[in-house]
Amino acid sequence: MARTGEVMADILKRWEVDHLYGMPGDSINEFVEELRKARNELRFYQVRHEEVGALAAAAYAKLTGKLGVCLSIAGPGAVHLMNGLYDAKADGAPVLVIAGQVPTSKIGTDAFQEINLERMFEDASVYCKRADSHEQLPDMLNQAIRTAYAENGPAVLIVPDNLFAEKAEWDQPLTSDILASEPGSPRQKDMEMAAEMIMRAKKPVILAGKGALGAKEELALFAEKIGAPVAVSLPGKGAIPDTHPHCLGHIGQLGTKQSYWAMQETDLLIMIGTSYPYREFLPEKADAIQIDIETKFIGKRYPVACGLNGDSKKVLEALTAALPYQEDRTFLEEAQKRMAAWRDEMENDMEAETENLMPPQVMKEIQQVLTEDAILSVDVGNITVWSARYLDLHRQKMVISSWLATMGCGLPGAIAAKIAEPDKQVWALCGDGGFTMVMHDFVTAVKYKLPIVVVVFNNQKLGMIHYEQQEMGHIEYGTGLGNIDFAMFAEACGGIGVSIHNREEMKMALNQAVKADRPVILDVHVEEEPPLPGNISYGQAVHYTESMVKKFFSGKGVTIPPIGKSVKRLF
Repeated sequence: MARTGEVMADILKRWEVDHLYGMPGDSINEFVEELRKARNELRFYQVRHEEVGALAAAAYAKLTGKLGVCLSIAGPGAVHLMNGLYDAKADGAPVLVIAGQVPTSKIGTDAFQEINLERMFEDASVYCKRADSHEQLPDMLNQAIRTAYAENGPAVLIVPDNLFAEKAEWDQPLTSDILASEPGSPRQKDMEMAAEMIMRAKKPVILAGKGALGAKEELALFAEKIGAPVAVSLPGKGAIPDTHPHCLGHIGQLGTKQSYWAMQETDLLIMIGTSYPYREFLPEKADAIQIDIETKFIGKRYPVACGLNGDSKKVLEALTAALPYQEDRTFLEEAQKRMAAWRDEMENDMEAETENLMPPQVMKEIQQVLTEDAILSVDVGNITVWSARYLDLHRQKMVISSWLATMGCGLPGAIAAKIAEPDKQVWALCGDGGFTMVMHDFVTAVKYKLPIVVVVFNNQKLGMIHYEQQEMGHIEYGTGLGNIDFAMFAEACGGIGVSIHNREEMKMALNQAVKADRPVILDVHVEEEPPLPGNISYGQAVHYTESMVKKFFSGKGVTIPPIGKSVKRLF
């Protein structure tokens, strides 16, 4: 006879779960006791806020493909998980939640901290069930984990705490801890159709997403053989090295002018591992091929003529072998010529000598100390633009909240990355707005001796929202932030803090930070710089001008981006 909580801990270990994030409490304490007993094999990372636990679990799943696990008490603890679960669902990350509930005898009585967890979690999950008896729990746990993996999203198992303590023999399981995950292969006729479309195309363009990250070599060989430039979605950064001769950088609002040009000129769009949502940045009319392991995404956001359902690595290998070398490189060469000019512009931004630090300059200095296998957890806001545009990734990995785009994801992602890869260099790149949402959990990194480097781009402003308001023609409002000395905060938590105001201080601090044996916060004071899109529409230019006029006549200071840069990006 064993306590059901012990059986559940054993099941987690059989699914190769080795750690969880969360906070203990009165409606989960019976299970926490089993975690204490299994602490050598199943480590419990006690976070300071359950949102951080859920965001860390999601980031761990995105980085590794393995199940991220978090737990919470009923009521307020469960509510705190929601942001991280929506992030996991939106980005297709397998996450398991074990949520405590009031004892079975009190369910439905409006007991202390009782809320309807099934209803609350339903929209944020791919599986959500409450156990009514301890006999159900082991089988329900297997089913929850299997569903999280199969549907790439959060599975929630709600457990009244008393059930964990019940003893029973689990000798006739209804489920197993085995997952069949081998994907199918495209039909031969679809492969032949795709090959014909590629051979017929004069201006093919590849759009690579997250699903191409496991096929980096195959993607590069495929692009070379068909003579196609490659644009990448934000979560696909690194699918092809940023400095590769075929790479056109990102697509979309934070992308390059060259990727926008290529999308407007192409006669064949080849989407690999992406269901890119912003239709205005895709071709108005072009034939399209889509490769995706998930059939539900093929043709979801663009009218493709040919869908290839399968693993990107295998499909690209087969296509490359079947296709002749494309001799006509006219379109590719024009794209490369344009991209060279863009890279020169980015390099000028990074090398510019200014009195105060500018974000591109900071990125340049970070680039100098990045190891080849570093992991970067990037927050949401202007920092997303600077990271996407100025960091050149090769073998490095980047994790971000790409679809939900929730601020505050940077620090939890770095904590998860260091747990997943303790021997690798791990960074959190954050704006001051995003970091202050979760900064309390810097002490979690200190407590568990996780030497991450947190770079806070401190401009005392919600910079992205500031620009968005201007882009709409409004005077910015509610975007200013009070000043916090993040370096002193780091020291108070037991970490290392450095306040940085110029480039020389930045160089020195970075070289010391990457050698530190404790978590570090670099409080980098940067000048405000509007995150100008790679391609500025006429409407954006008009609205931005309206905002400047309103500010002038209201007696407020006017900040104008470099005119030359703006004109270059205006079609």
